[in-house]
Amino acid sequence: MTDFSEIYTPTEEHEAFRAAVREVCDAKVAPNAAEVDETATFPQAAYDALRASDFHAPHVPESYGGVGADALATAIVIEEVARACASSSLIPAVNKLGTMPILLSGSDELKQAYLPPVASGAAMFSYCLSEPEAGSDAASMKTRAVADGDHYVLNGVKRWITNAGVSEFYTVFAVTAPDARSRGISAFVIEKNDHGVSFGAPEKKLGIKGSPTCEVYLDQVRVPASRLIGEPGTGFATAMRTLDHTRVTIAAQAIGIAQGALDFAAGYVKERSQFGKAIADFQGIQFMIADMGMKLEAARQLTYAAAAKSQREDADLTYFGAAAKCFASDVAMEITTDAVQLLGGYGYTKDYPVERMMRDAKITQIYEGTNQVQRIVMARQLLKS
Repeated sequence: MTDFSEIYTPTEEHEAFRAAVREVCDAKVAPNAAEVDETATFPQAAYDALRASDFHAPHVPESYGGVGADALATAIVIEEVARACASSSLIPAVNKLGTMPILLSGSDELKQAYLPPVASGAAMFSYCLSEPEAGSDAASMKTRAVADGDHYVLNGVKRWITNAGVSEFYTVFAVTAPDARSRGISAFVIEKNDHGVSFGAPEKKLGIKGSPTCEVYLDQVRVPASRLIGEPGTGFATAMRTLDHTRVTIAAQAIGIAQGALDFAAGYVKERSQFGKAIADFQGIQFMIADMGMKLEAARQLTYAAAAKSQREDADLTYFGAAAKCFASDVAMEITTDAVQLLGGYGYTKDYPVERMMRDAKITQIYEGTNQVQRIVMARQLLKS
């Protein structure tokens, strides 16, 4: 018989967590979402509200001053913030992404130095893996870190770095043994104020405009060897382990965006009248709403199952993390597109939020590994087993 202790079960505490996050988001995050998108500015008001409520980095363990939320609770936070504003949801999501390598592989010294400022909201953390010529093929990175006594000197360019320039701290992956391919990559903590660190202009993006995305330039950046995360040459393995966990957060972001779109569309079709009755009374509209709700709930259940596996660090997390991210983001793109369709011409205008949600949803199919890469990951896991 099935051992039900191995199946995720959202508890009353999880639902109370959700209610608390939603209250904050409805009051302080959602009202600013359209302006954040229109002006492409960092959602400072949302950050302040999340920080005041300890939702900005809920995953940080209590031993480092954090809330100590489990993986499912953290996913719920990201889901609820994304329902209100996708850009703002990248605050808790990227704080987890940036700090996960330290949690997985970092020394006690690194954890004590860098986790408490994130937990308190004094600093944010970003993740620097991608480069101009190393996207899906991350092992082809060119950034170098050369040992120099008890220091390393880093040179290179990182691209597509979320919250770059706003975050104080950065997990940076660099080649320390050029002939060893992925086994020659190491991970470091870099600080915004380190000499030689600078940032490019923010990218002009389709969506998530309130979350700055910039290049990070490393020009003779000299850091102590104590900032190495794990042993030399283990950085790539740490990066992949990190993504196994954080793809769950992108799945949560995707279902949050989709939920926001479905909520708005469902309310609209009950109020919009054509041919003498609410368009919600037409069977064609009902079928669309039914499919949106069905697929969203399937994505949510898969995401929560993956979150439980992340918490337990199950052996099949790689598969479930990829599956949740891929399925939830595909569903989010479909649901937000259908939401625009349900609003007709109004859906195509900025007077209503669903066009923003559709634009925001697209990136969830691309970052933290494109959905084509996720399918490769899943196939390899299935064939290996």
